[in-house]
Amino acid sequence: MPFPRSLRAASLIFLAACTSRAPEPATPAPQLLYLWTASADSTQPDFLAVLDVTEDSARYGKLVTTLPVPGLRNGPHHTEHQLAADRQLFANGFDGGKSFVFDLTNATHPRLAAQFGDRAGYMHPHSFLRMPNGHVLGTFQMRHEGQEMLPGGLVEMTTTGEVVRSSSAFAPGIDPQLRVYSAGIVPALDRIVTTTTDMDKDYPASRNLQVWRLSDLKLLTTFPLPDGPAGNEGHLTAEPRLLADGQTLLVSTFNCGLYLMERLDSDSPSARLVASFPQKAGTNCAIPVISGHFYLVTVPAWRAVVSMDISDPTKPREVSRVTLGEGDVPHWISMAPDQRRVVVTGYQGMQHRVVIARFDSATGHLAIDVRFREEGATETGFRMDNKTWPHGGSAEGIPHGAVFSRP
Repeated sequence: MPFPRSLRAASLIFLAACTSRAPEPATPAPQLLYLWTASADSTQPDFLAVLDVTEDSARYGKLVTTLPVPGLRNGPHHTEHQLAADRQLFANGFDGGKSFVFDLTNATHPRLAAQFGDRAGYMHPHSFLRMPNGHVLGTFQMRHEGQEMLPGGLVEMTTTGEVVRSSSAFAPGIDPQLRVYSAGIVPALDRIVTTTTDMDKDYPASRNLQVWRLSDLKLLTTFPLPDGPAGNEGHLTAEPRLLADGQTLLVSTFNCGLYLMERLDSDSPSARLVASFPQKAGTNCAIPVISGHFYLVTVPAWRAVVSMDISDPTKPREVSRVTLGEGDVPHWISMAPDQRRVVVTGYQGMQHRVVIARFDSATGHLAIDVRFREEGATETGFRMDNKTWPHGGSAEGIPHGAVFSRP
């Protein structure tokens, strides 16, 4: 008996509807926080810790996993300040002179992709920055020449840590005790600016900046920062940061000065003090980040992260601050890709604790994220001194560099 035409048509419509049904929406990737962590027990390994910081998740603030690194007493210090698009994270183990590259392509299962020591004769890298050509620029504190320890320099590397080229910070007339600390890259002006604080703190505080040509890493000039009313704001040069216009550079000092670079593309660049914060003995103003026309920086004298409006970079203006607990010394901060959260690590009361602050990128307002706390805790944050770690052991963790995952 022939299949009725009306039923055949209905069947085709039904089949078409089934085959064209929209696929189920994919589960969003978790939002993660990576913590480069030293082990307080020198017999146990240092490690990268991974926390789940997915908004509105029941697992908010929970530990996902850890990845130990080879060797002991590496001294985990700085990582890159944001996770790059290739999801390879450079991190230095400053005390041991070793550096590590973490592959975070599989966000919840980090992998150690590479590790390296001295590069091109330079030792103890401090900061890593992404270059316009996709390579990584490392600032290396020093190098050996016979029995003498001389200033380090810049090393351009591939994303696996292989040397592309290098350039020395030492030149006639330069103090041999100068040490290269951090850097700011200004592609629009073909410039790099480096700071010169000695991580070992064996020598007098440096107040120098160095200016290089980005295109060939040629050192162009070295000059000191001027001081302000306190008489020492220019000492301990720290972190350069490029503003949203792509040409203006602000440079912080650990002595809590903030300097605006001027005539950077000329033969005689300079800098002037545009803001300062109170100093506190035994602590340093430290890591800044820029979000739009706001400049955020840690100020230990206030136990705070401070947000400043830099619409006019000659006159920074405080708009907000978030104050931490008694005994807390904030040091490192890093901004989430959505510009809505800031992670904070530090010293003393914060030695084993990580805090997140909420940030309003429209107003510059900061506030402690009260949801980021452990169950039953009386203080906000994630503690790293009361855990049994997935990789084994229960040594107290000392986090330093911290970055959010990419969407």
